[in-house]
Amino acid sequence: MEMELKPVEALKLWHDVVATTVRDDGPDLSSRQMAILLTIYLSPPPHTVRGLAEGLNISKPAITRALDALGRLELLKRKRDETDRRNVLVQRTVKGSVYLSDFADLISRRAKEL
Repeated sequence: MEMELKPVEALKLWHDVVATTVRDDGPDLSSRQMAILLTIYLSPPPHTVRGLAEGLNISKPAITRALDALGRLELLKRKRDETDRRNVLVQRTVKGSVYLSDFADLISRRAKEL
């Protein structure tokens, strides 16, 4: 059963989720960081800086800065590609999986409240 949100309801849902996440002790991710994290977790690997930049239509340096921050938070990790040492692969982590699972649960709970 699919629920269709009115625009104001969609904005309220987004507001409630974002407000909850900034009050929590967890990381306060930028929209760019969240888009990258979701891309890595929702689409099949492998993921590279070049591929993420092309897919999200943002610069490689911007991807690298976001990956640096996400790596420090242990929400993802980077590893040299053993088959092509010029490439760095971006990989999922357990901590990142838990973070996004909790985030999805929060969205679901807030949506039910609308």
